[in-house]
Amino acid sequence: MEQETGLSKPVAVIACATMAFLYVAILYAPTLILRLPAPSSLKEFMIRRFICATISSFMSLVFCALLLPLRRREATYLFGVYGIRLDHLWQAVVFPLSLTCLMYAGSLVFKSLLLVDSWKEHMHQGEGISLNCIKDILQNFLAGLSSTASNVLAWRSYVVAPLTEELVFRACMIPLLLCGGFEIYIVILLCPILFSLAHLNHWMEIYGRQNYSLLKTFMVVGLRLGYTLIFGSYASFLFIRTGHLVAPLVAHIFCNFMGLPMLFVRRTGMVSLAFIAGTVAFICLLCPVTQPHLYNDGTNDCECWRGYCSSNLNS
Repeated sequence: MEQETGLSKPVAVIACATMAFLYVAILYAPTLILRLPAPSSLKEFMIRRFICATISSFMSLVFCALLLPLRRREATYLFGVYGIRLDHLWQAVVFPLSLTCLMYAGSLVFKSLLLVDSWKEHMHQGEGISLNCIKDILQNFLAGLSSTASNVLAWRSYVVAPLTEELVFRACMIPLLLCGGFEIYIVILLCPILFSLAHLNHWMEIYGRQNYSLLKTFMVVGLRLGYTLIFGSYASFLFIRTGHLVAPLVAHIFCNFMGLPMLFVRRTGMVSLAFIAGTVAFICLLCPVTQPHLYNDGTNDCECWRGYCSSNLNS
């Protein structure tokens, strides 16, 4: 496909930086610009944040659509540019999610060990396996789901934040940077930098939690920035390889649910062994599992912007 013109590298970078800035700035608009009274509850505060993040994402989508030199302006083509597609949907969910689970092999093994210990304790008490026991487990599981569904912080971590962040930092920024002429490996590094810097808005909150200790705050912020940088690179890689927005989205939700991967636990080496084995398997399977032909019928004529999910990134 011939190189498209109309978007330079500086313009692409400035546009992405502007979207990253607006994504954070609009979160504070109700207080700093609209001068609305302080929210009376955490729920009201988070609902304001949800509305602001939604508005910011919508603005970025429109801004990106106007800036990109698209060949066509149909909605279906534009959705393809953003990776919003229905074809090969189960592959875009199952394969990236399974791949992401490998990085959390240690954490999953640890949770399994806790479950086994709880089961052994239950059996040791002589209760055995009964219909009532299974019924209690199901009731506790459903109660946990109901509690999560009504938790505003859970909505932030598992719905609003992943969806809006992936729309802005992947669906909008990656097509802009690729159209600007950046190489794919540069895009995979540049987008996560903006993604990490956008998380610095939690600086004062972390500073207060660390009893106003600059050293502890720098350590916590540095760890978070490093983690978001690594995840952002991985999410960008998934988006480019698969051409599906849902691929980095499910990975984002799963990572938010699991937190930082568990490296080791005292008194057992199984967790560390599982983490090492999972990491090795992740590295070995990263390119094979994300081969573009698994997610597109014809990688030379896919719906993604300028065919960046085809052979541009060799496996």
